[in-house]
Amino acid sequence: MTSAPVRRGDARRGELEDGVLALILDEGFAHLKLDDVAARLHCSKRTLYTLAGSKEQLVRAAVVRFFRDATGRVERAVTDAPSAPSARIAAYLDAVATELAVASPRFFEDVASFPPAGEVYERNTRAAARRIGEMIDDGVGRGVFRSVHAGYVADLVAAQMVRIQQREVAAATGLSDSQAYAELAALVTAGLSPRG
Repeated sequence: MTSAPVRRGDARRGELEDGVLALILDEGFAHLKLDDVAARLHCSKRTLYTLAGSKEQLVRAAVVRFFRDATGRVERAVTDAPSAPSARIAAYLDAVATELAVASPRFFEDVASFPPAGEVYERNTRAAARRIGEMIDDGVGRGVFRSVHAGYVADLVAAQMVRIQQREVAAATGLSDSQAYAELAALVTAGLSPRG
């Protein structure tokens, strides 16, 4: 008899979590107060406190969810890509670019200036660089990439990903995070191709 109310409660919680995520991806979060979020989501502040104990915890949870869900979709894109290592790397970085394209520049600026969220982005960036390193190792091992030090190339990719994360690429080039990842994918896959 209690399963229907529990399911309704879970559904409402999911709707609120979706709403918080959509709101901060679209508008950022530094300027928002919990009262603003509650008003925009048509709920009480008390209801928001059932999701997290503070605005900071609410934001961090939303950022964690954004990257967790994005990582799942990125990995599916790699699985669906042709098995050639260059195609997999391109699919990976292109999928990252696609996932980041849904977030506004304001979101990334706020993430960069809010250490708990910035740490989540940085951790995901490091994991992405490791994943790229694995794909480079695979390509070198299969003889389809020229012989490179995969760890070094992955470190270069990671450094650029961090620069993208910290808004340095946007400031230097005017590229969005999504555009920067697309350019990085093109550069990396071209650079790994055998010469001649």
